[in-house]
Amino acid sequence: MSVTQHCPVGPAGNVGSSVTYVFAVCGPGRPGPFAATCGHTGGGPLRLLAVGPLWAVVQDVPAVTFSETALHRRLTDAAELERCARAHHDVVTAAAAGGPTVPLPLATLYLSHERATAALGANLERFRAALGRVAGRVEWGVKVYVVESDTTARPAPSAPPETPQPGSQRVSGRAYLSRLRHRQHSRELNRESALAAAEQVDRAVREMAVGSVRHRLHGPEATGRDRTQVMNAAYLIAEERGDELATTIRRLRGSPGFDNIEIEVSGPWAPYSFTDGGELAGHQ
Repeated sequence: MSVTQHCPVGPAGNVGSSVTYVFAVCGPGRPGPFAATCGHTGGGPLRLLAVGPLWAVVQDVPAVTFSETALHRRLTDAAELERCARAHHDVVTAAAAGGPTVPLPLATLYLSHERATAALGANLERFRAALGRVAGRVEWGVKVYVVESDTTARPAPSAPPETPQPGSQRVSGRAYLSRLRHRQHSRELNRESALAAAEQVDRAVREMAVGSVRHRLHGPEATGRDRTQVMNAAYLIAEERGDELATTIRRLRGSPGFDNIEIEVSGPWAPYSFTDGGELAGHQ
């Protein structure tokens, strides 16, 4: 469910005013009460806002700290972004524990409850479809990495110096280039093997999933220099199939060709990646 993010308050804001922050939209069965500490710091208690037969989980938050300028500053600071994302995620998770839930993007804001109701109501049928799609299902993240071996990650140690012999520079140069070509060839073989392993993981997990999404690969700043991410995917899977997923991943980790492969699984999560459907399988 793609809903435009609104940051409707100007740079100055009004210290005494508030705006409506929307976390998620839930089905007709109202989610239970939320913990008093849930939500963004400085905001009011979480509330349910009727959107036709559905319910939006909202919070009144200070306009001055959620203005466009303030929000941009906060979300470009890593620590503050993590705090905002954690608060958002905690509310979505609590709502999803009570029934089908469509998470909204981080920082979905409206000037008032009336504007929130009108904007969300315009997407009512899409929310209904998304809720039907995710009912009884959860999101699992699966990432696949190739781990660099010592021979491919680092150059071979230099040989101890020897007394130069006629033509030795040419021989040493050829040996050096040969080692470079060997390392490059090893890296290419490792990557090809890793891509084949990733496709094998994807096929196995999609057998039990009703939807899948491929996300952008993470670079070395997130994965570390000693491993390369070759798959970053999310799968929509029935709640009761979590043990089956774990068994499948254990089997794959012990399969031939997975010696330098890491499979990382996270979840279950609220279905963030499937509010717009993802790639839906044919065996729903």
